[in-house]
Amino acid sequence: MTTTSEARAYGAHAVTNIEFWSKTAAEREETFKLLRDGDPVSWQPPFAGGLMPPENEGVWVVTRHADIQEVSKNPAVFCSGEGFQFEEVPADILEAAGSFLGMDAPRHPQMRRLVSSAFTPKQVAKIADQIKDQAKRIVDELIENPEGDFVAQVSKRLPMWTIYEMVGLEDPEKREEAAHHADGMVAWNDEDVAAGREPGQLLNDSLVGLLMMGMELANERRENPKSDLFTNLVQAEVDGVKLTDEEIGSFFVLLSVAGNDTTRNSISLGLKTLFDNPDQLALLQSDFDAHIGNAIEEIVRYVSPVMTFRRTATEDYVLNGREIKKGEWVATIFSSGNRDDRVFDKPETFDITRAPNPHLGFGGGGPHYCMGNFVAKMQLREILFNVLTRVPTLELGEPEHLVGNFVHAVKRMPYTIG
Repeated sequence: MTTTSEARAYGAHAVTNIEFWSKTAAEREETFKLLRDGDPVSWQPPFAGGLMPPENEGVWVVTRHADIQEVSKNPAVFCSGEGFQFEEVPADILEAAGSFLGMDAPRHPQMRRLVSSAFTPKQVAKIADQIKDQAKRIVDELIENPEGDFVAQVSKRLPMWTIYEMVGLEDPEKREEAAHHADGMVAWNDEDVAAGREPGQLLNDSLVGLLMMGMELANERRENPKSDLFTNLVQAEVDGVKLTDEEIGSFFVLLSVAGNDTTRNSISLGLKTLFDNPDQLALLQSDFDAHIGNAIEEIVRYVSPVMTFRRTATEDYVLNGREIKKGEWVATIFSSGNRDDRVFDKPETFDITRAPNPHLGFGGGGPHYCMGNFVAKMQLREILFNVLTRVPTLELGEPEHLVGNFVHAVKRMPYTIG
């Protein structure tokens, strides 16, 4: 439980309730701008959620780009090991669900080195070839189905296919099951996803399902090695240390959630943003190879697929003039920092020529910078190339968003091909 030495008044602009995260991104940005300009490190009520009643008195909401980077790059003071979301999650669930995303030094860098060692040059080249083939085949099928849900037909399929082929999960039914569990890991407050289950039950069912699949696959690859990432993981060794089956299972949870949801939503929202900005779409189409690198960075900045991340103060610290006490939660709002006009010229404008583009979309820097960002960029490049060059009459409807404060998620988005 977090306690404070004296009562504090909450800030005037609340962003920690469910109603706020039910608003559109544009509506949320109006409040974030007020905070950036007037109360950039704001003391607010605990984040509302559905798992357990909050035990803390409040949370510090950090909205400016510079302050978010200061928190992200200072893991000794702002740790991740006590949780990275805004629920009172039991410790055993946190450990199983977080992999190295919820770890601190010294185990965190050791885990990253172990996982990184499994991404050999040969494995990376194989992943790139897989993504090119997958994107082409997915768009082949899109062309054959002139209307439907773009998320189900395209956005969801590419990251799911990439991640599970990469790790060696071959059974299509198991891939669908794993992706379904991944949805449950980030959507326990959404009635559609919960389907009548209590939030805690949904989270537990999803977590146990993914853990068991990951541990079973690790055991299979230990007995029957193949040319895939999980074989490399069970064989990886750094300084005489190997990953346990439990750690590999936890990493499978992380891959399933981070690899599926964030890329899926970047594809959906990225294409919708391009279509809503025809001048930028035309510029990208005029010379795809010249502009795609900057376009991907701008998509990640503009749509902010991961909106928030939590840290916990390990000691008293002054951040932008506010006194944060040891044990207090700190919420870094990436979607706000990515619109900070102290860093970005005309941040509300989608501009694929923006350079440099120091967005916070892959974690704000520091030791928790997303190590899979190169896979996400490969997927975005290939799916954008195939859609924009092969489906010129595609039209996208309005996306239906998931309610939540962690990922900027799209549940459904209709499409037609004229």
